[in-house]
Amino acid sequence: MLAAGTAAVRANTDAEVKYVINLGGTIIANATFAFAEDGAAYTLKLNANVTGLAQLVASGTVKANSAGSVTGSGLLAQDFDIVTRASGDTQSVKVQYAGGNVSAFIVDPPIVNNIDRVPVERKQLIGVTDMFSAFMLKADGLSPALCSGKAQIFTGVERFDLKFSYVKDDVATSQRTGYQGPVVLCKIQYKPISGHYTTSEFTNSLAQGDRILVWFAPLNETGWYVPYRVLLTTSQGDLSLVLTEMSE
Repeated sequence: MLAAGTAAVRANTDAEVKYVINLGGTIIANATFAFAEDGAAYTLKLNANVTGLAQLVASGTVKANSAGSVTGSGLLAQDFDIVTRASGDTQSVKVQYAGGNVSAFIVDPPIVNNIDRVPVERKQLIGVTDMFSAFMLKADGLSPALCSGKAQIFTGVERFDLKFSYVKDDVATSQRTGYQGPVVLCKIQYKPISGHYTTSEFTNSLAQGDRILVWFAPLNETGWYVPYRVLLTTSQGDLSLVLTEMSE
């Protein structure tokens, strides 16, 4: 099983991965990630269309870009931006990193700092990366080592930690997905640091237990590993992201 996921890292990668996202069994979004790297630099682009679900999720679009350098252990972000449009409103976030530290960021329109929002402190913006590059993993093979890391995330709005731990080897068998074969299941512990609202039910729910599971699959024979499936337990039902198509 492990041998099937082992591959030599290529000098260049140009791939596209598509996902479907559902909440409580109802599809709420479709997302496409485009990933390119030449051994020195990378770009990662997201385009998502959100169909919405009553009052729980507003219809709209999400576009995001991450760019930076490729290191021996993975991706080191230098620029990250995300634009969300929903219900006639647009929010833009831009973050710049230097050596893993935030050098500048801007949110438009600015976040309202209500009394229940935990303020972001400068000392918390050291050794961080963006949300998307943290889930593009580089490894010599499909093994428990994929689940041994910790990611310190700053989205431009929130700062939180993700701690990965190994659960088990697994096999993806569904013919309705974009990959069939060996995968590794990781459990992720979410720890909010700042930028979040203390009254947020979603934030508090994720922080209470091991509610995030991610199955990683090889991105063909590139030496990179991407989420095959992500599962979050929420009060509105299971929020699930599943890989539907993969090309390289």
